[in-house]
Amino acid sequence: MRGREPGTPARLLVVQHTPGGGPGRFGDWLAADGIGLDVVRAYDGQTLPRRLGHAGVLVLGGGYLPDDDASAPWLAPTRALVAEALDRAVPVLGICLGGQLLAHVAGGTVRGRYGRPEVGSTPLTLRPEAASDPLLRGLPRRVTAVEHHVDAVTALPPGAVWLAESEHCPYQAFRVGDAAWGVQFHPEADAARVRSWDPGRLRARGLDPQELVRAAERDEPAATVVWRRTARRFAESVRRRR
Repeated sequence: MRGREPGTPARLLVVQHTPGGGPGRFGDWLAADGIGLDVVRAYDGQTLPRRLGHAGVLVLGGGYLPDDDASAPWLAPTRALVAEALDRAVPVLGICLGGQLLAHVAGGTVRGRYGRPEVGSTPLTLRPEAASDPLLRGLPRRVTAVEHHVDAVTALPPGAVWLAESEHCPYQAFRVGDAAWGVQFHPEADAARVRSWDPGRLRARGLDPQELVRAAERDEPAATVVWRRTARRFAESVRRRR
């Protein structure tokens, strides 16, 4: 970024939508790779910048649709910042709600309570297009990630590259342009996050909380390797932008 002193870390704007929806291990990995995180807890009234002065944007998950401005008034300025990032080719990573928001801003469609919900560690399949993607290239064709969603992207933005799918949710990962990625899953979430979920609510939805934890613990070693590598590559894209 212009005006930044040599040797200072590239700064990443992180938009957090809920108290429990922080950057988690993904943020730790980015920090370990030399990225400075400026986390805006928008749900708590912290103000987003009017213009983007960061080398990248990370938009996290939350229980809203991307245009639910009545419930979450900070979504409108978040959309504006993501649109600015797309215009300026600033790296963006949108996770769950963040991925849906990226799709919405870039001209795709998102529907609430659409299809079959996905909760817990979920098998994903990388599509052939992922082989040349800057974040996902060289990863195993079959991977897992923690999911917790009832809303979904139902149509990708024009020109977007479709990167990954699951049995019940086609658009698990996509890229807009050269440096903006949306994912439906949670690379920042591990088995500890799954253990923190309310067991009563899970049982009310017909889910077995203990089985969800066991599956997450079983899949975590391989998933950690995959998403750690992805975080390193996103960090590289942010540093290059700086």
